[in-house]
Amino acid sequence: MSNRKIYHIKLTADEREAFAEVAKGKRGKLNIAAWKVQRATAMLKCDESECGPAWSDQKIAEAVGTTTRSIENWRKQAALRGPTSLLERKQREMPPTPAILDGQKEAQLTKLACSTPPDGRSRWTLQLLADKLVELEVVESISADTVGRVQKKRVEALA
Repeated sequence: MSNRKIYHIKLTADEREAFAEVAKGKRGKLNIAAWKVQRATAMLKCDESECGPAWSDQKIAEAVGTTTRSIENWRKQAALRGPTSLLERKQREMPPTPAILDGQKEAQLTKLACSTPPDGRSRWTLQLLADKLVELEVVESISADTVGRVQKKRVEALA
């Protein structure tokens, strides 16, 4: 492991002020996430401008309770994407999968579950409900687990 820094951080007065505010840990009545406080504190210690202490990565890691690898990664991110990017979560690359049952399809499921069960059955099972939804072409395919989760959500909403 080399002590030579590849990415050098020189914060502006505005950036230093913003990091100092976050490093305090509170903004008025709102608490700031611990990971943000940790990163802000680390960046203040990394600062190699005239006003900054320019600590070594090892010393910063010990001070903020993390690894030197994390400090190196944060320093790299700050150099490539700007120091304030450390205080933002990475956006998801792929959107979440859409729900299989929307409101109208859930209503059909509830209507079906409240109807009389098929001949030879005393009640609807989750698998019977799933098979019937596919048979009625409400959905292309659905598992009994999904039917159970939707039904449970409906029951909890009514309680």
